[in-house]
Amino acid sequence: MLRACCRPRVGARIVSHAFPNCGSSAIAAFGLTRRTLAGLPRSAATDGLPLSAEAAGGDSTIGANELPWMKQFKETLQRHESPSLRNLASIIKSPDNDSIGKSVRVQGALGNVRNVSGKMTFVPLSDGGANIQLISLRDNSPDAHKILKAARANTPVEVVGTLQWKNVKPTKDGKQEPPREYELLTKSVQPLNDFPADILLGEDATYGPELRHLQIRFDETLKKRLIFRSEVLKGIRTALPDFHEVETPILFKSTPEGAREFLVPSRTSGHAYALPQSPQQYKQILMASGINRYFQVARCFRDEDLRADRQPEFTQLDIEMAFTNAEGVMKRMESFIVDMWKLRQKLWAGSDRDVPSAPFMRMTYDNAMRFHGVDKPDLRIKDLTYRVESIVPDNLKSMITSLEDPIVDIFKINLNCSPSQVGAFVKTIMDSPEMRPFHDNPDGGPGVFIYDPMKPLEGLAAFGHEGLEGIRAFYGAGVEEPASSEDQAIVDKILVATNEASPEDPAPAPETNTWSPPTAREPLEQGDLIILQARPRDVKLSGGSTPLGRLRSYIHKAAIAADLIDPDPSFNFLWIVDFPLFTPSNTTDPGQGGTAGFSSTHHPFTSPKTSADVDLLHSDPLRVVADHFDLVLNGVELGGGSRRIHNAQMQDWIMREVLGMPEARLADFKHLFEALRAGCPPHAGMALGLDRMVAVMTGTESIRDVIAFPKNNRGEDVMVGSPSLMTEGQLATYQLAVVGKGGEGK
Repeated sequence: MLRACCRPRVGARIVSHAFPNCGSSAIAAFGLTRRTLAGLPRSAATDGLPLSAEAAGGDSTIGANELPWMKQFKETLQRHESPSLRNLASIIKSPDNDSIGKSVRVQGALGNVRNVSGKMTFVPLSDGGANIQLISLRDNSPDAHKILKAARANTPVEVVGTLQWKNVKPTKDGKQEPPREYELLTKSVQPLNDFPADILLGEDATYGPELRHLQIRFDETLKKRLIFRSEVLKGIRTALPDFHEVETPILFKSTPEGAREFLVPSRTSGHAYALPQSPQQYKQILMASGINRYFQVARCFRDEDLRADRQPEFTQLDIEMAFTNAEGVMKRMESFIVDMWKLRQKLWAGSDRDVPSAPFMRMTYDNAMRFHGVDKPDLRIKDLTYRVESIVPDNLKSMITSLEDPIVDIFKINLNCSPSQVGAFVKTIMDSPEMRPFHDNPDGGPGVFIYDPMKPLEGLAAFGHEGLEGIRAFYGAGVEEPASSEDQAIVDKILVATNEASPEDPAPAPETNTWSPPTAREPLEQGDLIILQARPRDVKLSGGSTPLGRLRSYIHKAAIAADLIDPDPSFNFLWIVDFPLFTPSNTTDPGQGGTAGFSSTHHPFTSPKTSADVDLLHSDPLRVVADHFDLVLNGVELGGGSRRIHNAQMQDWIMREVLGMPEARLADFKHLFEALRAGCPPHAGMALGLDRMVAVMTGTESIRDVIAFPKNNRGEDVMVGSPSLMTEGQLATYQLAVVGKGGEGK
């Protein structure tokens, strides 16, 4: 039955944008004129096929059976009782003599035609899972031979033919090996669709994101990554047999967790859903529901800036475990990661050396920021950052910063080349657009020096004699950097926390492999690139990175790209622990809507690490250590987790008294308070970014390479044209109005 909206007036002109709304039955029922088809792109109307003689007569109607493309479509719907349709893989992967000489019917896409002569043609056929060679003989099946010779590569066809063994050439010593592969002697060929000539093929052919289907079809590496991702999803479920997979809602409500949300308007005036930033609250509710081990491959949504490792919608592996703490989750996830890397070794690439062993290395957040300048360090970069303001002369400090009494950090890297080559490299990167944020740093740009013993003061004239001696001694004497009293207090506190067992958790103390800075530093070598960077003394290290930490990572990548240092293919897994529970607020972070001047570093459900940290909530919240952990691999954050606050009164008190959240915001979490109040057990969990993990496993830096239909850096899917402009009717339905720029609602 035709829908009323699809019934065109007979003989009326149907414009191209309306055509997709009508099914083929509507076209067949009412007929189309040549004038009607003129409103369609040529490829959409006929794809270059000639119209019937009757159609050439102007306004005369075209019968449905006279349109070549419609006739072809109808033929694909015909049922063939014999022989039954078979999958290529089922034929090819288990060759046997009983199948020889039998007639089979298969479907697939044609490869490039190879005409051996006017009487014989070879064509590969593939259905995406297996391949077989077709042999077409003109004298055996003239019609099929004619179709195959004229068909374009990538045309989908149905073939009926006789299975036979593929000939095997004798070996050099004349020995005849038995055949092991099939080929198909064609009897009939029916095209199932056409592959248009205007789609260019070849090694040099490129397709924009608006042609994502062609990118996937013809980029073998992209296709291979997507198929590998599918295998990873299967492996996840195999690796978590002790967990229950539970789906949680996509249409959630707006709650302040830390990131900007996507809102979905409802038809109830003034009401909207929010797409979940993560299933965080639902999985905690499941812990109170008796689902003690939960996992989900979850879709998550965050309206934030889009870098190479971010998308507005992404996929994460979400897990939660009751009656455990952070240690229990970390231990379980280490086992899971080992399983995933064994899967990678089997299906993608790698050797036994690539499979990690547990326990993974651990590093405190404080050490990550102090010695690497980032909270997700790449352990393949061996050169660390250090504080050296005590040995940098005042006149040099004034050259690199206008700050009074600054902290000065140093970083050096050896590029295995001469000072002149290092100088050329420095000039190239300093003039690059990527360096602009470093040059525009309000605390001052980087000071760049090249160590060259052949020059006066060894190329470090700006340091002066005393400064040069200080730098040489710093890098040559192996003197460990003294810890400040504040740093030592943090270290002492961490040591206490490590030995403090949780009475609620049965998990044994882990075998830790804790990272600490080396006691000796590599001495200066010819060609060393030395970078100085100033920062304010009264600003505590916080956030995800420092300017010098970001510059260090950039220089390392640039040096690899310039072939100055060799890339390190190893996998270095690392837990970052002992994050601050709270971070000073900034104007760009949505936060949790509190009035305290700081917000939860990760989310407001993270537990303090020790009883001493709970006491600090009263007096000095910014010193509280969180029972949070991040899993980092080669500078990429794969995921993070924490022990949760399982006590309703404690959760309410932190939100209300510590974060200063107003009553209206607290009401948004009423459902969670109620679940925690109902005897919720201690629990902890983690989320792993599936997109990031697969990207690292397959050797790409962008998660767009492992997502079938990613958004661009403006959050757009240019293939389908999303997001789309709302119509006046849609705005009226949801009682919305467009204000500001372009506010016509059209």
